[in-house]
Amino acid sequence: MIKVGRNDPCPCGSGKKFKKCHLGREDELSFDGMEEFTEEMSRMITSLREVSYGRCREMADSLDIPGLTGKDLGVRFVDLRDYQGLNFYGTGGGKATEEKGGSVFINLNKTRQTDPRHVYIAVSRDIDDSSLVHQLAHVVDYLAGSGIMPGLQDPLSYEVDVPVEHLEHTREFGYWLRYLKDRFDVELDADDAIIDFLYESGRLLEGGLIERKDGPSIRTGSNAILTYLAEHQQELDALIRERPGYIGEK
Repeated sequence: MIKVGRNDPCPCGSGKKFKKCHLGREDELSFDGMEEFTEEMSRMITSLREVSYGRCREMADSLDIPGLTGKDLGVRFVDLRDYQGLNFYGTGGGKATEEKGGSVFINLNKTRQTDPRHVYIAVSRDIDDSSLVHQLAHVVDYLAGSGIMPGLQDPLSYEVDVPVEHLEHTREFGYWLRYLKDRFDVELDADDAIIDFLYESGRLLEGGLIERKDGPSIRTGSNAILTYLAEHQQELDALIRERPGYIGEK
């Protein structure tokens, strides 16, 4: 396996530092011939033990993904530590992997070779409801919304100089987060409550801007998000103060 530091030259040969080139898009290196993600590696993921921590199976089993997305796919959950223990590119990241409720929506390019009928989410034993609906929203959004897979937007974030959260949590993602929150009666944590707050106000970026890599429009929209949050700081603070993940002073 190729091991590359954030400040090392990118293996693709662009001459850029890894963090400003293929960081977050490591799977593309395999397609460029730099590192092949083999069928054996795929099988190592799809063979991981399936788990049902928290409300994982309850939510997944009652969610009609084919009906919502038109894609005949199911969801399987694997243990986050087991997944990270494989030490492949991209086994970190995701939503709070080292904190309570850690989870990762595993890139489909890593699993479709050996199990094209399922998407995989790696979850921690203490997975909470907000993290679950967050990852399920990413799944449905990828299949039938913005088409954006989390964990792959770092290079664009560096290029256009906006927070990666603004690129991964689009208006389409916000729609599905709201849908799932209501569907499963979940109180969102502080981070997800902010996304929901921005969705309700119509401030989240549209997925098409990210797909087209429309730098000027992305920067304008990102600045508008930051301005809106600053202008509504007291209202937002009151909304998230008592929620898990709040980092301000209570």
